[in-house]
Amino acid sequence: MPCIDVVAGIIFSADGQQVLLSLRKPEQHQGDRWEFPGGKQESDEALRQALQRELFEEIGINVIDCAPRTIVEHRYSDKQVRLHFWDVTRFSGAPEGKEGQTLRWFALSDLSSLRFPAANQDIVDTLVTQA
Repeated sequence: MPCIDVVAGIIFSADGQQVLLSLRKPEQHQGDRWEFPGGKQESDEALRQALQRELFEEIGINVIDCAPRTIVEHRYSDKQVRLHFWDVTRFSGAPEGKEGQTLRWFALSDLSSLRFPAANQDIVDTLVTQA
């Protein structure tokens, strides 16, 4: 089973106390769960370039400051993913769900009460302990 490389932005509010999440549509893989915005890396892209492209296409923001946080590999029953998580600490533009998805800011302390795809759980746990 080939591994799919995915970039995901942990987009922090200006005060660093909230993160922006996107709600997956019910018909999507791991639907009706909150996720960190991002998407698949193209074969000819560097990771940072993929993050910038995906966040612009998906939620309409331009990344100004970001740094790699961690890489998580996870095998679902139907696919294997390698998630490249990036902290996004500064951006321009107002986030909007350009693909019809719901976006919402959440306090770090509230993340443990939300449903996430299984591959996101370790990073969620880390963020909650930072709160």
